[in-house]
Amino acid sequence: MNETVRTALQRGLVVPAHPLALDASRRLDEKHQRALSRYYLAAGAGGLAVGVHTTQFAIRRPEIGFFKPVLQLAAEEMDRADRQRETPVLRIGGICGDTAQAAGEAELLRDLGYHAGLLSLAALADAEEDALITHCRTVGEIIPLFGFYLQPAVGGRVLPYRFWRRFAEIPSVVAIKMAPFNRYQTFDVMRAVAEADRDDIALYTGNDDNIVIDLITPYPLRRGDGRKVTRRLVGGLLGHWAVWTERAVALLRTCHQAVETGANPDVLRLSQEITDCNAAFFDAAHGFRGCIAGLHEVLCRQRLMAHRHCLDPDETLSPGQRDEIDRVYRSYPHLNDDAFVAEHLDAWLA
Repeated sequence: MNETVRTALQRGLVVPAHPLALDASRRLDEKHQRALSRYYLAAGAGGLAVGVHTTQFAIRRPEIGFFKPVLQLAAEEMDRADRQRETPVLRIGGICGDTAQAAGEAELLRDLGYHAGLLSLAALADAEEDALITHCRTVGEIIPLFGFYLQPAVGGRVLPYRFWRRFAEIPSVVAIKMAPFNRYQTFDVMRAVAEADRDDIALYTGNDDNIVIDLITPYPLRRGDGRKVTRRLVGGLLGHWAVWTERAVALLRTCHQAVETGANPDVLRLSQEITDCNAAFFDAAHGFRGCIAGLHEVLCRQRLMAHRHCLDPDETLSPGQRDEIDRVYRSYPHLNDDAFVAEHLDAWLA
């Protein structure tokens, strides 16, 4: 990984989890797919995560075949952006499946110029810990690893402290995204990284239900030798940040400032507002069944996507979810970036 990119990663970035734009026939909509990438980069995102849960894992199926094209489109847009940026865009690609599949995906990401792979272990639901670590080491020999603690409600598995302690010892690990939606499990990862003496592993929140608090909370920990250390989650790789991204960039700045000067009631109020929005977007009321469709709904309202479709025709908004999105739009108008999108949309679609 380029040292400039590694430094930016450790400082903390907004990394949206990139959705998949489809046309009316559920084919890849290249124009809107590019527009989404352009939007995120114009909004100030420091990186993109492509081929991840929000992009829909089904893009890998042979009969669909969107995995490589989607990665290529995003890489082209990041290339375009890099020509006008001092710090290159952080390029994260999703990796999943058994070891053979994961290794193949890692090779593709490496060949397309991605910096790291966000490694999902959902396909190894029954694997023993030793097998999981061997799997991670094998993939990490191909591309730097961005660890991923995915919540069980959307296909992840519980990964105990001991796993994360061993994972943190893998030299190629550059970051970990914590998205178990569980404070105890998040702490397991934080403690494991500290006790492994890996100050160089960047810690990112994926806890969409706790974004602001994650970003302003100091974790009092101890290193392996017993010395005290304070670690923080410095940025986010989030499906939630796939919408209203310009405001998400401002939010991360606010959180970084709060860390330096001390949190205030306004930041804590903002935390609750964002969590309420996330409940609507991610369909918390129905076990997150509409989590991708909810993001598509917002992007369609902004005309960044032409259709709300997911690859699975049965994956759509839950009953009442559209009304909930209406409600948070009305309740928190300061959190949307509709005006920013409207100003630039024609250029992004060109």
